[in-house]
Amino acid sequence: MHNATAETLHTAGTCNATLSTEPPGSQFSLGVLVLLAFLMVLLALITILGNVLVILAFIMDRNLRHRSNYFFLNLAISDFAVGAFCMPLYIPYSLTGKWHLGRGVCKLWLIMDYLLCTASVFNIVLISYDRFLSVTKAVSYRAQQAIRSNPGIKMVAIWVFAFLLYCPAILFWEHVAGCSVVAADQCYAEFFNNWYFLLCASTLEFFVPLLSVTYFNVHIFYNIQRRQRRGSVQLKSEPPRSGSLSWRFCFLPRPGSSSPPSEAEDSVSSSTRPKKESLVTESLSPFRGNSVTPENDLSFSFCARARSKLQQDKKIAKSLAIIVCAFAICWAPYTLLMIIRGACQGKCIHNSLYEITFWLLWINSSLNPFLYPLCHVKFRMAFMKILCPKKFATLRSDSF
Repeated sequence: MHNATAETLHTAGTCNATLSTEPPGSQFSLGVLVLLAFLMVLLALITILGNVLVILAFIMDRNLRHRSNYFFLNLAISDFAVGAFCMPLYIPYSLTGKWHLGRGVCKLWLIMDYLLCTASVFNIVLISYDRFLSVTKAVSYRAQQAIRSNPGIKMVAIWVFAFLLYCPAILFWEHVAGCSVVAADQCYAEFFNNWYFLLCASTLEFFVPLLSVTYFNVHIFYNIQRRQRRGSVQLKSEPPRSGSLSWRFCFLPRPGSSSPPSEAEDSVSSSTRPKKESLVTESLSPFRGNSVTPENDLSFSFCARARSKLQQDKKIAKSLAIIVCAFAICWAPYTLLMIIRGACQGKCIHNSLYEITFWLLWINSSLNPFLYPLCHVKFRMAFMKILCPKKFATLRSDSF
């Protein structure tokens, strides 16, 4: 997960490390170096503050302590550590091309860098899988929530798998090989140019997660389209019936409205919903034969839930589409160049290009607190409560 300015050779049990490229900092003027340093520090601050906001939202708002939302917390913790630990230590190394903190700190930095970035990816997969179950297997998903299954087990498993993927190799590679290929003033993993290891690890870290998230997203869209088509067919084939609410009515817009309910309506507290539903029920009396019966009430309640669930699932589908695109854009260039660089021993990829893709990978940790939690009304309301308490109080009073 890092840059190396030294090209390495490993032949017949002898390890040689020779500098064949200039340090990145020597390629730029002082003004450019200052600009780059400013941008790097700014990115680190955005990563830290954005993920701190997510963590504070969990601490201050009990409504967010939902089983599936804990996966967002796990993601925010890993991304926060990237901005607070990995980026600050890497900035001087990136600008000067030399590591000045010693081998011990280098090993610690490598372990944290690989661990945190991998955990971030695995958390994205876990979030996508949870959203996938909530849409395509709603009944079993709700049943699982009812028994209060502990999300902590999955959260811990993420960190264990992330550690096992790279960290043992970081710790023991040079001992198994019998020598080190890393120069004293450099900091990168011993397997940096081992094409076979990088290909296998990248498959588990990037390609499998990307395919998994894409699979979840495609099936969610397919599930939504199938439900919409089913409703459209019933809307055409099923004639209206007096005395009971037809299934086709579930897919008609609400009276006086040409669009689905807005997110503001979704964020209204449950105490105000019965009033709104009763008003809508009264306006539907021509379809109900001007009579209120238990059967009609149950039918209307079912349709209201079906419409609300469909709109909620559409929002989930859109948020997962953003996840797929952002994850692919940020991770694909680095992963591909890392494999190519390892295959050609660093001779076919310019160091500046590799450096850009490396920072692009870290940008994903900066985007996560804005891409994922902000796709949900509860998170937006919690953020508003923290950042703009007066506006939040006004909005909440207006809702009542």
